[in-house]
Amino acid sequence: MKQIIITIILTVLALPLVANNANIDRANQAYKQELYNEALKLYLQEARQTGVSSALYCNIGDTYYRLKDNVHAVLYYERALLLDPSNGDARFNLEFVRGKMQLPDDAGDSWFSNWVDQTVSRLSSNTWAILAIITFLLFLAGVAVYMFMDNVLMRKIGFFGGALLLVASVLANLATFHVYHKATSGNAAIIMPEKVTLSTAPRAPRDKEEEAFQLQQGTRVEIIDSIAEKSNGKWLQVSTAGGHKAWLQAKDVEEI
Repeated sequence: MKQIIITIILTVLALPLVANNANIDRANQAYKQELYNEALKLYLQEARQTGVSSALYCNIGDTYYRLKDNVHAVLYYERALLLDPSNGDARFNLEFVRGKMQLPDDAGDSWFSNWVDQTVSRLSSNTWAILAIITFLLFLAGVAVYMFMDNVLMRKIGFFGGALLLVASVLANLATFHVYHKATSGNAAIIMPEKVTLSTAPRAPRDKEEEAFQLQQGTRVEIIDSIAEKSNGKWLQVSTAGGHKAWLQAKDVEEI
């Protein structure tokens, strides 16, 4: 009797999982049949019912792209990479869609900082942390070889190899903090309208002097402050990749 009850409980608990897998299967099938509106509906339903994942966000981004909604495709690829920076499909597709939208590089000002950010962000903070631990343990092994081996060649290998591994461990730790900080600090957002004129103050520009600059659809910004007033609505102070700061209405962006 006890075994029957346990079986029934496990069966009931498994039902949502089976249903969700069927939901994804139906969405994938609709996508293959080019029924993109139906596929999008099912993917979004899956996200609401069972939670999100990097792969699911990537699928949603792919579907929005097929529907020629590039800005939402960018938004969901960014969300996919926020959950898993090592998602190569999301990264490749994001770069492809950004290229089609002719968006400027938003990683930073210099080519070197852009390259470092793009390279480091290809792995998650957890992966970098594991690499940091492994390289540090290997460094300790190199120290042991240098200290306790009598063979001159082995001592040299232990010394120079240990030095390189120590540098690698330090760099892996720096990468861990960089990726973690990028994922958890601040609130990144995407400009949704075709073009937005930002203001030097948290209100609509009254003249040309209060117009800061314009940003095009799909541009990534960092939210650094917000003000909400009944008469003026909610305004956000944002920063661009180049470090320029200005204000825009909250309705003009979607947070990643």
